[in-house]
Amino acid sequence: MKDLADKTEIELYVINKVREMRLERGISQADLAHKLDLSVGFIGNVESVRYRAKYNLNHLNKLAKIFECSFQDFFPKSPI
Repeated sequence: MKDLADKTEIELYVINKVREMRLERGISQADLAHKLDLSVGFIGNVESVRYRAKYNLNHLNKLAKIFECSFQDFFPKSPI
């Protein structure tokens, strides 16, 4: 089993930002997976600290289109 240490601080920041934006828009994990053309389990694995799954740049680009925001909105203003 994997733990929190398998995801870096910046990866966790991005994952939490996507989760926050998803919840603000009332989008379920299943709906987001469908929009991204990914398995439902993938989104759950990304949002869990127990798994190594994480978003890549292509995912973030699609997410920016889905959320109608800038690609940069997923990242902190200053380096972590």
